[in-house]
Amino acid sequence: MIGAAGQIGRAAVRTLAEDGWEVTAASLGGGRDEHWPGEVRAVRLDREDGAALAALLDEVGGGVDVLVDLVAYGRDHARQVTALADRIGSAVVISSGAVYEDDRGRGFDTQGEPEGAPRYPVPIPETQRTVDPGDSTYSTRKVLLERELLAAGEALPVTLLRAGAIHGPYCRSPRELYFVKRLLDGRARRVLAYGGRSRFHPVHVSNLAELIGLAALRPGSRVLNAGDPQAPTVAEIGAAIDTVLDRKTETVPLDGPPQGTVGDHPWAVEHPVVYDMAAAERELGYRPVTGYVESLPATVDWLTGQLRGREWTDAFPAMARSYGPDSLFDYAAEDAWLERHDRGAS
Repeated sequence: MIGAAGQIGRAAVRTLAEDGWEVTAASLGGGRDEHWPGEVRAVRLDREDGAALAALLDEVGGGVDVLVDLVAYGRDHARQVTALADRIGSAVVISSGAVYEDDRGRGFDTQGEPEGAPRYPVPIPETQRTVDPGDSTYSTRKVLLERELLAAGEALPVTLLRAGAIHGPYCRSPRELYFVKRLLDGRARRVLAYGGRSRFHPVHVSNLAELIGLAALRPGSRVLNAGDPQAPTVAEIGAAIDTVLDRKTETVPLDGPPQGTVGDHPWAVEHPVVYDMAAAERELGYRPVTGYVESLPATVDWLTGQLRGREWTDAFPAMARSYGPDSLFDYAAEDAWLERHDRGAS
């Protein structure tokens, strides 16, 4: 497994090991999770070093039954894997639901443009068109990865899992932080754009690990969506996190898009993004391990532990770089907006 020390890898290694696989967990630092069985072998591997990957495959017995790649992007990584097809029985590779575009060519990359918010079918099947492959964005690189890997055909059966909004412990950019930090800061009200109706299909790491394990047992060349059994609205997510922390927050809906930082949040999509899970159920026998609400207590507990005694920007530097240090928690702008809102309502 490449990228084994990350959020997905921690769960997937454990699932595969419990299913009886002999797992070599490769990562840049060579670390291991405390919950992995002792027989899991943790090794160092630079994902960019194709020769090192080839040497590792030779070292573990001249090849592997399954290669699980959690950190593959673009043409180079795909060709690195396909060049070793004679030493790999099959592969399971993480892709992304961000590859889809709607029937007018709008996708995740166009959301900041006028009229650029995509309108996908609900739910989105794997047959929905995708953005053009290329090297310019995360989405286009994932499509390029998919096409290069699928072109290997019978020489290397590859299951590509188009993951939704991944959540659970050990996330580098946990969306749930948006609500958890506000509650810890004593915020009694929150403003949510698009009326709090945004739906961005989540997938818990344990459900993603289950899909990886099932695909490992059933090799094939295919793309499958990866999601939880529910795709709650952002208002429902906020209410569920309130319940976990035994708080009560008033949600103030903002019709339309965010106004600057006010109303913005990590699930802020104008139209629903919901993935069809029928193919995974049919082809792999997939049954979710957990639901979104059921999984929240462990996630929230982990988040509060990470925040204890630290600024959120220190606890989650990747998220701070992605969103900016002030955009998610601009309380002054929010309070000013709420004051205007309350005056207008009186």
